[in-house]
Amino acid sequence: MDGELLLVILSSVAQQEVENISANVKKGLKMKMQRGELVGFHGCLGYDYDRESKTISINEDEAEIVKYIFRRYLEGAGGSVIGRELENLGYKSPRGSSKWSATTVLGVIKNEKYKGDLLMGKTFTLDPITKRRLENFGEEDKFHIKDHHEPIISEEDFDKAQAIRLRRAKNRNTVGSKNGKRDKFSRKYAFSCLLECGFCGSNLSRRSWHSNTKYNKVIWQCVTGTKKGKKFCSNSKGIEEISIEKAFLESYRQLTSNNKDIVSSFLELVEASLNDKSLEKSIKKLEREITHLLNKQNSLVDLRLGEKIDGDLYEEKYLSLQKEYSTKKKEKEALEYSIENNNEIKNRMKTFKSMLERKEILKEFDRYVFESIVEKVIVGEVDENGNVDPYKLTFVYKTGFKDGLNGDKFKTPRKNASSKNNEIGKDPTELSSYINNHLDKSCSHSVDATCGDGCFVVPTKSG
Repeated sequence: MDGELLLVILSSVAQQEVENISANVKKGLKMKMQRGELVGFHGCLGYDYDRESKTISINEDEAEIVKYIFRRYLEGAGGSVIGRELENLGYKSPRGSSKWSATTVLGVIKNEKYKGDLLMGKTFTLDPITKRRLENFGEEDKFHIKDHHEPIISEEDFDKAQAIRLRRAKNRNTVGSKNGKRDKFSRKYAFSCLLECGFCGSNLSRRSWHSNTKYNKVIWQCVTGTKKGKKFCSNSKGIEEISIEKAFLESYRQLTSNNKDIVSSFLELVEASLNDKSLEKSIKKLEREITHLLNKQNSLVDLRLGEKIDGDLYEEKYLSLQKEYSTKKKEKEALEYSIENNNEIKNRMKTFKSMLERKEILKEFDRYVFESIVEKVIVGEVDENGNVDPYKLTFVYKTGFKDGLNGDKFKTPRKNASSKNNEIGKDPTELSSYINNHLDKSCSHSVDATCGDGCFVVPTKSG
């Protein structure tokens, strides 16, 4: 009995000593972080660490890899695609491996060090006995030092990459999505997800023909035909992006020139867009939910301190609340970024509204005007007599109006066409073939928008 009692006392003293040492170490580390010293830095792709001066400097060779990752990510490529490209280019990962995972690529994208900042205290030790570490969502202090070292990526590009990452992360959350499927990736281009094949019903994807040559052109092609083969959608053909833009301008001009009812309908659509406060309402709702979660966390901590709840149940509940808090916070950040873009769009829409009221025509294509009044564009048609027209463009407006134009009339002339052909009225715009753009020998095809089925595809430099 005496031996067991002594063992319990010694164990308690030992545990208390461990906790005291842990508290002192934490205090010392926080003081170092406050002074701006690097704590827990184990190396970083693109930077070299000097242990004596405790500073980091740019590694030019590795910095090229970082720049490539950010450039491709901003062009629309995903982590897996960039990883395959890096493997094909022979670049080594931060751990020296020839294999690049999507997680490694996204880890580079999220690292604030590449814009010259330093954030310390991202994780914390939950228990000095088990030494279990958790992501820091506010339980401990964080220390953010701006302009700590020379950046590799500009702050503007870094912020754009984070906005893309947050939108994609939000779309991966299947909660609330239809049939458990994630939503489509954010529409990078004006026609993404708005062009519909008139023959098979699939969406059209953006591609570059004759990249890196003077004959380069951006076209949109049926996803089914390009992915599965022409036999699955034999009538569809590629149509130039500029042809669709010109056709929309002509369609808009014809509809609004002498039709007051259509102008009134368009004004109503624009007015509804300007008065839309759904994003602001969503942010306020998320703020209330986040506050509620923080209150629940505080109540849970009080219960634990009062020994009204056991440790296992406390940890389970706390981690659950922490995960939910993290999700809500990311959603709020994504919405806040969307509001910034939305304010810019509303300013453009106000200008468009004044143009409608003054009955002015659009001189240049504006994607926000297009998106505000057009529901979709059907590309291609088979008429009542069975005649196939792959270049027929049918604009379906949100007001219910439909307007069909021959997209073939808006094609740009071939750059190598003779003046004689142009004079006699021959169609000089049909290029005989197209070539795939192998981006730095790392891509197998050149597609630079999202498909209709929501997959991610690789953009080209020219697109």
